[in-house]
Amino acid sequence: MGAQILRFPFTPAVFAFSLLLLLPFCFAIRTFRHQSAGISDFTRFSEAPDYRNGAECSSSSARDTTSSCDASLVHIAMTLDSEYVRGSMAAIHSVLKHASCPENVFFHFIAAEFDQASPRQLTKLVRSTFPSLNFKVYIFREDTVINLISSSIRLALENPLNYARNYLGDILDSCVERLIYLDSDVVVVDDIHKLWNINLTGSRVIGAPEYCHANFTNYFTEKFWSDPVLTRIFASRTPCYFNTGVMVMDLSRWRLGNYKKKIENWMELQKRTRIYDLGSLPPFLLVFAGNVEPIDHRWNQHGLGGDNVKDSCRTLHPGPVSLLHWSGKGKPWVRLDANKPCLLDHLWKPYDLHRAADWGSPAPSSYSSTLISYLSY
Repeated sequence: MGAQILRFPFTPAVFAFSLLLLLPFCFAIRTFRHQSAGISDFTRFSEAPDYRNGAECSSSSARDTTSSCDASLVHIAMTLDSEYVRGSMAAIHSVLKHASCPENVFFHFIAAEFDQASPRQLTKLVRSTFPSLNFKVYIFREDTVINLISSSIRLALENPLNYARNYLGDILDSCVERLIYLDSDVVVVDDIHKLWNINLTGSRVIGAPEYCHANFTNYFTEKFWSDPVLTRIFASRTPCYFNTGVMVMDLSRWRLGNYKKKIENWMELQKRTRIYDLGSLPPFLLVFAGNVEPIDHRWNQHGLGGDNVKDSCRTLHPGPVSLLHWSGKGKPWVRLDANKPCLLDHLWKPYDLHRAADWGSPAPSSYSSTLISYLSY
């Protein structure tokens, strides 16, 4: 069953006391120099438990006949590459662990054509780590987008694979009409079926948690805001910031509306005249902000990696938690390996399947939910 998130009054005293309670479960951390797992490290992933459907689940097809076109399944799309593969394995593990019907989840992985690890190697890794997982690996041709990418405030944001979400309607089988897109630096601590069951009302193409208190003007340059023709794009809507790392997407409407081309048009303009500084996010905001199905904030507790310049620590937003997202510069596996973790990085640790991470004995299953309970207020 999905995790039940408890809520308790939060005070500094309670917070400090909770840390003392949890200290026995914090183990020695080995130091590594590199962020990416490396091809030679692919053999160091432990096989995940075989999570099975409960009696309340509708019967699913046998694994060898499960189709990527089966509309009765929960479809999740993620990118897969050698640099973030450790995060991806943890994300998959977390989804399956908390899903009420894990056998009814189908993963669509998008792998870069020229990654250090070939799509064949990545496929073999996923199969050995999750033997019963329903999944398919697609190849993303980086030359599709590489000439459209402009410089960003952080080099990692210029990785062509960051833009694969723009092309999901083309990459995935045409029979896939709806999916959840997840970044590789998330862990899900609730039943993914709850997110899947959210309706996209009207003609909305995507759903995501919105953050209307954020200063929307910060996501575009002064040149953009001083141009009356460009700013007309928001004349008929009230735009709010949303994070593209967690989205429910109607791919049928996406394809019908040719939203890939609409995003590309803004990227082409950015190449001619700089209207934003971030990577793949601003074009999504230009196309969709103000016309997004609002989803509860619990489904994207983002920013846990710190800002895009400094490797800083962040705290949770107020409220319950269903998904934690280490967006930003810092990644939990890097900080844990360097023995410089942020407090919330310990919430990621129980889902790490990389055997080279010498955490000692596994943390109890209640570790994450207990800490989240104290931090959610």
